[in-house]
Amino acid sequence: MPTQDQLQQLAASIDGKLLYDDLHKTLYSTDASAYKLRPIAAALPKNEQDIIKILAFATANKISVTPRTAGTSLAGQTVGSGIIVDVSKFFTQIVSFDKDQKTVNVQPGVIRDELNLYLKPHGLFFGPNTSTSNRCMVGGMVGNNSSGTTSIRYGVTRDKIVAIKAVLSDGSQVVFKELSSAEFIEKTKGDTLENKIYQSLYAELSNEATQKEIIKEFPKPEIHRRNTGYAVDILLQSDLFGGNQPSINVGKLLCGSEGTLAFTTEVTLQLDDLPPTNNVMVVTHFTSIQESLEAVMVAMKHHLYTCEMIDDTILDCTKTNKEQSKNRFFIKGEPKAIMLFEVASHSSMKDAEEQADALIADLEKNNFGYASPKLYGADIDKVNELRKAGLGLLGSIVGDNKAADSIEDTAVELSDLPNYIADFSAMMKRHGQEAIYYAHAGAGELHLRPVLNLKTTEGIYQFRNIATEVAHLVKKYRGSLSGEHGDGIVRGEFLPFMIGDKNYELLKRIKLVFDPNSVLNMGKIVNALKMDENLRFEPGRDEPNIQTIQDFSDSMGVLRAAEKCNGAGDCRKLPSAGGTLCPSYRATRNEKDTTRARANALREYLTNSEKDNKFNHKELYDVFELCVSCKACASECPSNVDVAALKAEFLYQYQKANGFSFRNKIFANNAKLNKMGSTFPALTNFIANLALVKKGMGVAPKREVPLLAPKTFRKWLAANSPKENTFDKGKLYLFVDEFTNYYDVQVGIDAFELLTKLGYQVLTVAHEESARAYISKGFLEEAKVIANKNVTVFKGIISNTIPLVGLEPSGILTFRDEYIRLADDKASAEKLAKNCLTIEEFFKKEITAGKILSEQFNDEIREIKIHGHCHQKSLSSVEATFAMLNLPKNTTVTIYNSGCCGMAGSFGYEKEHYEISMQMGEDTLFPKIRKTAPSTTIAAAGTSCRHQIFDGTSRKAQHPVSILRSCIL
Repeated sequence: MPTQDQLQQLAASIDGKLLYDDLHKTLYSTDASAYKLRPIAAALPKNEQDIIKILAFATANKISVTPRTAGTSLAGQTVGSGIIVDVSKFFTQIVSFDKDQKTVNVQPGVIRDELNLYLKPHGLFFGPNTSTSNRCMVGGMVGNNSSGTTSIRYGVTRDKIVAIKAVLSDGSQVVFKELSSAEFIEKTKGDTLENKIYQSLYAELSNEATQKEIIKEFPKPEIHRRNTGYAVDILLQSDLFGGNQPSINVGKLLCGSEGTLAFTTEVTLQLDDLPPTNNVMVVTHFTSIQESLEAVMVAMKHHLYTCEMIDDTILDCTKTNKEQSKNRFFIKGEPKAIMLFEVASHSSMKDAEEQADALIADLEKNNFGYASPKLYGADIDKVNELRKAGLGLLGSIVGDNKAADSIEDTAVELSDLPNYIADFSAMMKRHGQEAIYYAHAGAGELHLRPVLNLKTTEGIYQFRNIATEVAHLVKKYRGSLSGEHGDGIVRGEFLPFMIGDKNYELLKRIKLVFDPNSVLNMGKIVNALKMDENLRFEPGRDEPNIQTIQDFSDSMGVLRAAEKCNGAGDCRKLPSAGGTLCPSYRATRNEKDTTRARANALREYLTNSEKDNKFNHKELYDVFELCVSCKACASECPSNVDVAALKAEFLYQYQKANGFSFRNKIFANNAKLNKMGSTFPALTNFIANLALVKKGMGVAPKREVPLLAPKTFRKWLAANSPKENTFDKGKLYLFVDEFTNYYDVQVGIDAFELLTKLGYQVLTVAHEESARAYISKGFLEEAKVIANKNVTVFKGIISNTIPLVGLEPSGILTFRDEYIRLADDKASAEKLAKNCLTIEEFFKKEITAGKILSEQFNDEIREIKIHGHCHQKSLSSVEATFAMLNLPKNTTVTIYNSGCCGMAGSFGYEKEHYEISMQMGEDTLFPKIRKTAPSTTIAAAGTSCRHQIFDGTSRKAQHPVSILRSCIL
C-alpha cells in the first residue's frame, strides 16, 4: 500500500491530476453496478506518459490500475481497490478522420453521440448505440464490446475495431491492428512484451485440442452479442488457427477485455453510412411477455432496424417520471409488454409505409398483439428516449427492493428466445419473483432483472442463487451470460462453468502473458472477485434513522432519496444532448460536480458517519458547492433524484452545526432587506453597488447588484385600482413575489394591465414572500414558517376556478414543490399546489378554453426566441410560454435549446462562483443569443435569467407577459 508521501510524489510527477482525498475516493468507489470498492486514488491523466507513470507506480506498489470513462458499467468493471484512471476529462480528442476509408481515430474519452455529431455532415456514423449513448465513451464501449439497439443491423463494437493503440502493463506502447498471417508470425519474433503476447497466442491457439475445446464450450457463433471471457473464439476465424480468414486482428481480443489486458489510448473505428431517414416505428402491444417474444420471430423476417421490448414495470415507472411521462403518449390500454419494431427505407417514405403495413398484417395474421400504432419523425425519437431511460427508471422504484443487476445481460440464439424465457419465467416463479423484462429482443438478448433487497442477507442469497440458476439455464441453450454489459465482477466467477475449466485456464494464461505483474484491473473476468461481496450495501445493517426538516416520505426518507441514484450517469451528458442536466458538470467536466456524485456522497456519509449530525462533513459541502439547484435532475434524471431538495436539506443541517455565514444571511433575508431599502431606493442602490460594499458582501466585482424600483409593485397596485369593469372572463389571485415587488415592478404592472384588459379580475391579498432565497441558502426553518403562512392564506380562496398565478417561476413554483415538503398541513399544500400556475400556464389554459383569442392582439410581424427558466423546464413547461407568445398573428416563436443560464439566484453573484456561472452561460445560451438577430425579441420569465443574459451578451430580455402586453389592441 503506497504511503501519502508516495502518492504526493506521483501527483507531482504527472501532468494530470491525482485525487486521493476522502471525497474522491468515495466518489470513485462505485459506478452503475451493485458494487463498491474503495480505491487508493483516482487519476485524471493528461497524456500517455502519465498513464505509463501510473502503471509503473502500480507495479512498484503491487496495486491494480482500473481504466474508467463515464463510469456507467453495470458489472463492476470500473471499480477497484487500486488507482482508478479516469480518461473522461482529458482523453477526449478525435485524432483523425478518413472519409474515403470510412474510419475515424479517437481517444477513449470521446462520447459516442458527440462522435456521431462530428461524423454526420460526412454522411457516416458509428453504429453501436447503447442506451447511454449521450454520455458513454468509446473507451468504455470497447472495454465492454457494447452493442445497443442497432446491433441487428450494424453489429457490435468488436465488428468496428480497425486498430487499438494501447499501453501494455510494462509501459510499452503498441498498436494492435489487422495483420496478415505472415505479419502475425513476424510479430512472434523478439523479446518485447508485445512479441511475447503474439508468441503465446500462437502457441495456445495453434493447438487443435484447444481449438476444439473453444468451439465446444463457447456460446453458439450465431449469437452475435456475446461477451464471454476473452474473445478467443473470434481469433479462431484466422487461417492460422483452423479458420479461413487470411488476416487477424488482436485488437478484437482487447475489445470486451474490460481493461484487464492493456490500457487503451486510441481506437480506430470502421464507420457505416448514415441509416435511412424514411422511418416508421410500429409499437405493438401485447397481453403477455411470452406472446411478445413469440411475435419476434415473425417480425424479424421484415428486415427491421430496431426490435426492442419494454415491459409493464418500466411503463408504469414512466407514469410518475416528469420527463418520460410525456413520452408515453402512444400507449393503448395497459399492455403487459410492448415491442418497438422499426422499418426504414433509403428510397421513399412510401416504401417504409408499405413495409410497416406488411409487418402489421403479418402480426395480425398470426394473432400477435392487440394494438400496433405507427409512429413517425420526432415521435420515434421520443419512444427511443423512453426505451433508453429504462435502467434509470427502475432506480425510481421507492423502497429497498430494487431491480438488481445480476442476470440482466443474457443472450441466446433468437430461435431459442421464447423457450429460454419460458424456462426463465418458470424458474423465477419458483423463487417467488416476477422479473422485469426489456431491451434487445431482436438480438436474442433481454435485460432481465429480479427485484431484490440487497440490504438483507436473504436478498444477497437470492442474488447469488438466481444468478447461479440462470447461468445453468443459459448454458443449456449454449448462450452467453453476457451479451453486451461484460463479465466484470458480477459474472466473472461463473466463467469456469460457462466455458469449461480448460478454456478458463487458457484465459488465465492469456491474462498472465499480457499482465505478468497483475496490475491491470484485477478481479474482473479471470480470478474474479465473488459476485456477492463488495456490494454497495452492507447486508443486515441497521438502517440509519436520519431526521430532516423536509418531508422525504415520498422516498421513505432522505437516505433512500439519495439511494435512488443507481449511477447510470444521465447527469454526465453534454449540451449537445439537450436538456439542462447537469450545469455544473457541463462547466467543469469533473465527476465531483455531477448529480451522481452528490447523491453518492450523501448516501455514503449518511450511512457511515459516526457523527451525531451526519450531514456535518466538509466533503459534503464540497460536493454540493457548485449545485445551482436548477432541478433538472428532478425531471431529466430517470430515477428522479432531486438533488436540489437534498442540497437544501444538507445546507440546513450543515449550517446548524457550523453557523450561517454573513453573506448567506444577506442573500437569504433579501426580501426583508429590500423592504427596508425600498424606503430610499436610490440611496440603497448607490450603496449596494459601491465596490467596498460588494467586496464586504462577497459579490463579484463585475456584477451589478440588482436595482430596487422607485416604487414597489404593491404601492403601485394600491394607487391603481382598476375602474369599474365587468371582468367577464373570471378572476384570479396574483402572487406578488419578492422579485416582482421590489425589482421587476414593470413586469407586475404589465401583467396586471394585460389581464385586466383581457377581462380578468386580478385580486391580491397580503401574503408572505415565496421563501425562494431562504430555501436556496438552507434557511429551512424560516422557509417552513413562510410556507405554513402562505398555505394558510391561500388554501381557502384558491380553487380550480380561481387560481393563484405567479410571474417569477422560481417563486410560484415553490407552492408546487418545496411547500409540499415543508408545510405542516400537507394535505392543504398538495391541494393548493394543483391550482398554482405560472402566468404562462394560465394563458395556455385560457387559450385552450377559447377565452383569449388572437384577434385581441395586433398582427405586427415579429420574431421571438424563448429561454426557459430551469424550474419552468423541470416543474412546468416552456411549451406554455410558446403557446402564450404565439397568440398574436404574424409572430414567429422558437424555443432555445439553452440549458441553464448559470445565474441561479445569488450563485452567479458570489465572487468565487462568478467564472463558473459565466461558463454555464457560455455552454449553450450565450452563443445562441449572440447569433440572434438584434431585431428578435428574447423572452425570459426568470429575473435571474434576464440579468445573466444582459451580463453575458449585453442583450435585454423581456418577461413574456411584457411582450404580450405590448401586443394587445
